[in-house]
Amino acid sequence: MLKRGLPSGVKMRHDSHYVEELTRSHRSIGKTLPIEKLVPNPDQPRVEIGELSELSSSIKQNGVLEPILVKPRNDGTWMIIAGERRWRASNLAGLTEVPCIELDLDENSIAEIALIENLQRKDLTIWEVADGLAYLGEKFGYTHEDIAKKIGKSRSTVTESLTIAGVPESIREKCRKLKIGAKSVILEIARQFDEEAMHQFVDNLSDGGVSRKEVRQKARPASEKSKAKNSTGQTIRNPKKVFHYSSPENNFSVEIRFAKAGEDLTDSQILKALKEAFDSVKSK
Repeated sequence: MLKRGLPSGVKMRHDSHYVEELTRSHRSIGKTLPIEKLVPNPDQPRVEIGELSELSSSIKQNGVLEPILVKPRNDGTWMIIAGERRWRASNLAGLTEVPCIELDLDENSIAEIALIENLQRKDLTIWEVADGLAYLGEKFGYTHEDIAKKIGKSRSTVTESLTIAGVPESIREKCRKLKIGAKSVILEIARQFDEEAMHQFVDNLSDGGVSRKEVRQKARPASEKSKAKNSTGQTIRNPKKVFHYSSPENNFSVEIRFAKAGEDLTDSQILKALKEAFDSVKSK
């Protein structure tokens, strides 16, 4: 029986590719295949293939140094599991055949490897990573913990990416236009209570170069930024930092204690905290 997923011990290391480990752990066949017999993976997590001229030039001079991982199909072609950029660059370089490693893998393993190969190369966008992880969860029913183990990342990192995956396309388009690409900024956008709040938050961000400090400041409601002052000019602080709710039937209650003392609680803060708690429960 074939093992599912990556072999144990294979981590997200960037100084050593996982192909050798993979081929030792699964039934594999090394062969040279006609380039026109290879077809892309329709579920490839990469959306932007990127510039290929440099890679094509290298392949023209040195050949394909790393085999392309493929899976045979019933129509006599092979689907690319990992190495689509190398395949496309080889086409540009004029190659008629490329070195491949044929693997007999199940659908789960193919999806995992396609995503992990790109993650190892650090060339996916934040959105592509988020959508790729969301695909694993939705298609195969993986929990955040399952995904974390399979890709060798922390559960919190996976949860952050999946939070970003929930950002609507209208917000993503705004981020692209404003050149907002930092994960910390996008994560703060994703954590807003709803789509309207996300739009409002993005509209308040300056064009590019937004620092973490600026994001935190913009995320704070206006009532927090300008505290009321008394006649002596001293800031008036409301020590209330606990939100409590009991259901009308008294069959449950919810209490949220905020860590920062001396700040007025606003509806925005409470809603954001409730959403974060909801997302945490939902991810289990």
